Order: sequence, then C-alpha cells, then structure tokens
Amino acid sequence: MSSEQIWLAAGGALALLLLLGVLALARVVRRLGARVSTLEAALVQAVEARADVTAPQPAAAAEPASYVITGIDRVEDDEPSVAVQGRIDGALFADIVARESAIRAAGIAHGLRRALAPEARNRIRFEMKREVKRSRKQRRADLKEALRDMQARERAQMADRRDEGDAA
Repeated sequence: MSSEQIWLAAGGALALLLLLGVLALARVVRRLGARVSTLEAALVQAVEARADVTAPQPAAAAEPASYVITGIDRVEDDEPSVAVQGRIDGALFADIVARESAIRAAGIAHGLRRALAPEARNRIRFEMKREVKRSRKQRRADLKEALRDMQARERAQMADRRDEGDAA
C-alpha cells in the first residue's frame, strides 16, 4: 500500500466515525426534544392547576420566616406530586431557563469574587505559611524523638553486651 492509499483509508475511517457520531447525536437530540415537550406539557398543566385555585390559603402560625428561601426542613404532604401534561409557550420556557441561568451565574460570580478578594488571598497565604511552619516544627520534633529512641536502644544494646561479657 502506498502512502496515498493509507491516507485515503484513514480519511475514510475518520469520515465514517464522524458520520456515526453525528447520527448518535441526532438521536440523542430527538430523545431530549421529546422529553422537553413532555416536561413543558407537565409544567403548563401544573401552572393551570395552580391558577384554578380561587382563594389563597391563610398563612399558618407555624409557617417558617418569610426570608427562608429553601424548603429543606418543610415536608409538604398536602399536595402530592403529579406528572402534569400539557404544553407551555416557548417564550415562557426560555424566560424560566434564562432566569435560572442568570441566578446561577450571579451566584458563581459572587462566590468567585469573594474567593479571589485580596483579603481572602492574604488569609489563605497566612494560613499556608503557618501550616508550613507547624509541619516543619513537627518534623524536627519527630526527628529528635527518633534520634533519642535510637540512641537509647544503642545504649541498651551496649549495656547488654557489657553484661554478657562480665557473665562469661
């Protein structure tokens, strides 16, 4: 086989792999599209079911403070989760996704800004220096302890040899 034939075969194999990858990706996109449409329908039905409620429930005295934004400690058994069928408007879905993405991006940016602040970097640098000093001090203490232990063993061996020499 000449080098041209090898390159042609390698190119053909690469094209075949690329085609298989595109087909697999198209299949995944189709499946995800079906799931998204199902979820959109469920969301529309849930919104419609919430809109059907005529009067809002009065706030209970045991309700947690209004500033708590998570519901981890609350258990809502009064409303069972139901898969909702229906379709929502594409603009509404895009708006929901954009808001969630913006909130997550803002949270990440805030965390990075705090983590990379000069005060935080200086505190980290100080703690690292302190830890390095502590570990060096500990290593020196361990080394001295090991030397003392070794010297004590050598003295004990010398004393044993001396005692054996006297006994003989």
